[in-house]
Amino acid sequence: MTIRNPFRIARDRKGISTVEFALVAPVLLLMIMGFFDLAHREYATAVLQGALQKAARDSTLETGTANGATIDAAIQAQVKKVLGKGTQFTPAPQRFSYTDFSGVGQAETFIDKPPLNGKYDKGECFQDVNGNGKWDADIGVNGNGGAQDAVTYKVFVSYPRLFPMAKLLGWSANQTISASTVLRNQPYGDQAAPPPVTQICT
Repeated sequence: MTIRNPFRIARDRKGISTVEFALVAPVLLLMIMGFFDLAHREYATAVLQGALQKAARDSTLETGTANGATIDAAIQAQVKKVLGKGTQFTPAPQRFSYTDFSGVGQAETFIDKPPLNGKYDKGECFQDVNGNGKWDADIGVNGNGGAQDAVTYKVFVSYPRLFPMAKLLGWSANQTISASTVLRNQPYGDQAAPPPVTQICT
């Protein structure tokens, strides 16, 4: 069988749209799934932050310490409605208390010995603000604190992505989000005196 007019076949444009779509479609679908994944992450983060704010306000009441597990469970239930059964809350929700807002997230001061590196090294003297006998990068005391204390409340969430395209983009199979807030406990009593600040050299 011979082809009588090869130039006619070369000029034939039938089916070119199908070929072009076959080339473009995978990239287009991947982009759409990526956009949906990012939008879902933003929505999930907004839900988590809203649930955390409500829970943090409940934690500031005098009953907040006793009801900590119930308050954490309320956040988990709210978030799981959006993210589904594969949702994991790890590490566990964290609460750190401070005598005032100025101490939130602050490290204990230390005397940097030569060679100076701007980091605390074992053997350097430090101000033990929270009274636990060791240097801390955050002076907060673990827990919900007492009356009139400022408290940071952090929640971490891991959940499976919406679409199985994560590996194609070099992403992990699970998405991780977090939320935090700082509120002061209600003045339901006198604020406890902070522990005396001592200098420790270990």
